[in-house]
Amino acid sequence: MTLGLKLAPQHRVYAGFAVYSFAMGNIFPRLPDIKRAMRIEDGTLGLALIGTPIGTLIALTLATPVLERVGFRRALLWLVPLLGLACAIAVHAPGPASLFLMLLPVGLMIGSIEIILNVEADRTEFLLKRRIMNRAHSFWSIGFFGAGLFGGALAHLGLSPQLHLALVVPMVAVAMALFLGGFEPAPARFAATSDEAPIFARPTLPILILVAVTLSAMLMEGASMDWSAIYMRTVFESGPLTAGFTVALFAFSQATTRFFADSFVDRHSPSGVARVLLATMMAGVFTVFFSPLPFISMLGFALLGIGSSAIFPLAISAAAQRTDRPAAINVAALSQISFVAFLLGPPLLGFVSDHWGIRSAYGIGIPFILLSLAAAGALGRRPSPSGVPDGAVSGSTRERVPARAYEA
Repeated sequence: MTLGLKLAPQHRVYAGFAVYSFAMGNIFPRLPDIKRAMRIEDGTLGLALIGTPIGTLIALTLATPVLERVGFRRALLWLVPLLGLACAIAVHAPGPASLFLMLLPVGLMIGSIEIILNVEADRTEFLLKRRIMNRAHSFWSIGFFGAGLFGGALAHLGLSPQLHLALVVPMVAVAMALFLGGFEPAPARFAATSDEAPIFARPTLPILILVAVTLSAMLMEGASMDWSAIYMRTVFESGPLTAGFTVALFAFSQATTRFFADSFVDRHSPSGVARVLLATMMAGVFTVFFSPLPFISMLGFALLGIGSSAIFPLAISAAAQRTDRPAAINVAALSQISFVAFLLGPPLLGFVSDHWGIRSAYGIGIPFILLSLAAAGALGRRPSPSGVPDGAVSGSTRERVPARAYEA
């Protein structure tokens, strides 16, 4: 397939993350409108929103063998536009139960795309002999930033969520053809074997420790994505443009930090950078919790964006670079367990918001941040310019993902 621009491998990875996040991100600035149209409380909306993480967990658990048979290239080119279409269909839900059901396929697509793009970013890192994982995830945040601005602007103009999300579908399809039309997956790190990937990516003890590192970032990222617009409109009665801009500001601060994070990790250490980010996240939680004014809350969400920026990408790199199993299996194992935070997050935060106010929904992140601080040493103490952690075993033991996963 020759359609589209000729881009370097890392630039195609960046484009994939950006277009994917734009496809999924436009629904979040419209959650206040969806909640108002359904006339439901925060807790009910939170229960409806868990359709997405349930679908994501199913995909992260079961999708790897299917993606290997289909081929990462073909799967990615179809899944991202279909994700935009699934979101456009979901906003037609008349009630919370139907919204839950309509978000299940959204989650299935998100989980599948997560596996493809994160493994592709890791293999491109190895191909280039330099880190790109955090920068790749910065483009995810850039796409989400664009979705926040676009969604907030269309909400301010009075367009319905249904028309807004319908407009996103052709935009995503054109972007995929333009930037990913010539996409060819990077080769496996080492020669493939006949080993079949297990249906369930069982987490090992080192992966569970990495899960502990990511829980606070996953919870606070989900809280900022799902609830920041509702927070601004509930606490300060802000308009849709301000609410959408708050979502975009969170994504912008996250994107900017991720864009430059790789150079800091190379100069310092993954665990050291993670601890600084977790402290920043803690400051953001306190700012949002105690904020008396809208612009101070927006500063708090910016701090949450900075703090949550590189934790998950660093853990993904650590999981993909382990020598015990194929990268795709370790990435899936880490992701599927980490996404429990997204699964528990919406109903938990909605329940807290209904009973103690939406400010308190952010305060529950504090113990998770403390847990992440305690486990941050698992990310590694010394930088590795080649993207391979110190002590890693080179050779054919490093990765054994079947080669058919990379066939078109």
